[in-house]
This record gives sequence, C-alpha cells and structure tokens, in this order.
Amino acid sequence: MLSLLKSLLRSAAILLLVSFATFCLMFGNGTGIARAILGYQATEADVQRKVVNLGLDRPLFVQFGDWLVNAVTGNLGESFFTGQTVTSALSTRVPVTLTLVILTLILTLILSVLLGVAAAVYGGWLDKVLQFVAVLGAAVPPFIIAIALVFMFAISIRLFPATGYVSPDRSFSGWILSVTLPVVALLIGSVASAASQFRGAVLDALSKDFVRTLRARGLKESHVIFRHVLRNAGGPGLTVLSLQTLGLLGGAIFVEQVMALPGMGQMANQSAQQGDVPMVMGTVVVTIIIVLSVNFLGDLANSVLNPKARTR
Repeated sequence: MLSLLKSLLRSAAILLLVSFATFCLMFGNGTGIARAILGYQATEADVQRKVVNLGLDRPLFVQFGDWLVNAVTGNLGESFFTGQTVTSALSTRVPVTLTLVILTLILTLILSVLLGVAAAVYGGWLDKVLQFVAVLGAAVPPFIIAIALVFMFAISIRLFPATGYVSPDRSFSGWILSVTLPVVALLIGSVASAASQFRGAVLDALSKDFVRTLRARGLKESHVIFRHVLRNAGGPGLTVLSLQTLGLLGGAIFVEQVMALPGMGQMANQSAQQGDVPMVMGTVVVTIIIVLSVNFLGDLANSVLNPKARTR
C-alpha cells in the first residue's frame, strides 16, 4: 500500500512538472501566439492588443496558476480559432486513440507472454524468428507498416476499409473492421519488443535454483512454468510493457494520419500546424495522464505478482 501511495504521489508530481514545462514552452511567446491568430498582415498594435486580450502579457507563473485552477475543475480552455472548448474536442477524440492503444496493449500482453515463453522454453527456429522480428519491428515505424497494410488488405484484397472510423454504437462489425488495420500496425512492433523482453525474463527465471528444486520434486513442466517461472518473469515484462505506452501513443499519432482516424493524434497535428496552443496543451496533458495511469496499473500488477515490490 505504501509503495502504491508513493507511486501515486510520484505520478502527480510528474504530471505537475511536465504540465508546467509544456505550458512554458507553449505560452512563453505571447507575441508569436497573437501573430499566428491574427496573421502576418496584422499591425504591431493589433498584435499587442490581442496579447493583452488573451492575458498573455501576464507572468507565466500567474498564467499557469490560472490554467491549473481551471484544469482541476475540468476546464482546459478554449480554442483560439474556433472557440470550441478543449474538453469538448477531446471528448470525441480520446475514445478513438484509447481504443487503439488499449486493444494494442491487451493483445501485446497476451501474445508477448505466449511467444516469449515459447521462445525461451523451446528455443530453436522459434527463438530465432522472434529475435529477427524484434529487430525488424524496432527498425520499421508503425506508419510504414500501416501504409503496407492499407495497400495489401484495403486496396488489393479489400478486406478492410482504408480510412475512417466507425463508432461501436453505430455498427459493431464496422467498428471491428475500422480498427483492425491500425491495431495490427501498432501491434507488430509492440509484440516483437515485449515478447523479446518476456523471453529474456523467462530464461533468467529458468536458471534459478528454485526451478531446479521444483523439477526435482516431480512437478509438471507446465505447472513449473506457468505457476512459478512466469510469476517471477512477469514483473520485468510488465514494466517494459507499461513503458511502451508512450511509444504506442506516438505511433498512434502517425497511424491516425495515415488512416484518417479522428483521434488525438490528428487533433494534435492539426492544432500544432495552426498554432492553436490551448488544444495542443490539452492533448499533451491527456497524453501524460494516460501514460501515468498505465504505469500506475503496471506498478499495481507488479506488486500483486512480486511481494518484494510492495516494500520498495
């Protein structure tokens, strides 16, 4: 319980620090923000008037304090261009990105455990293929895989739609078809890397004395592996998996662009190009919260699997 409380406080401190650093980078140039809103034909007087109207002439600490107070109540500001609230814009975008990331994480966990254990126990060609795919998955970015999948399964064979997203409340089968290719594009590199980590953790656990003792007692090999070895190897594997969340979110941004999915990545890209600072700030904050939440759940799972982790 103490370790989880420490993890929770550490996550809150990271969220505050990263939010402040991002706010300083985003809102540090008030004149530039006003110029981006008004256009480069605006006069200097108009720009300065806009800076004052938006409150960007105040010290950054004061601006961040006001933003933080509003953010705690769920108000992340409004778009400088459309007037739409950031919370409203995110409410339709976050579910799309979360769908891709959560489905990818769940499938990564299942497949990486199975492949990692199989490669560690049986070795041979399966181990070599896993090592090769791990290197290939790390070298090829998800958006390249997404483009290849679109050409193969949306244009040539026409099994899945090339672009767009269907909400599950409109059509469940349409939802499955619309998220299959994006999830597979993210999954390939993620599974290869995580399975390689699980393989190493299982090999390390298999070399321990307690495994030889269990085998000497005549326990079934499957019981030794899935009941004892996997429990010891699960901690490092889950830690790596939780650390992959940030990479998955980064990959999702590009995959959403390739497949025209209306998620956070598309919103962040459009807002950054337009100079819509509140929208970018809101996207960054939600991304940090997602990453910290997954890391906290990873710590929670670690403490359940490994009693030693509860006392750290």
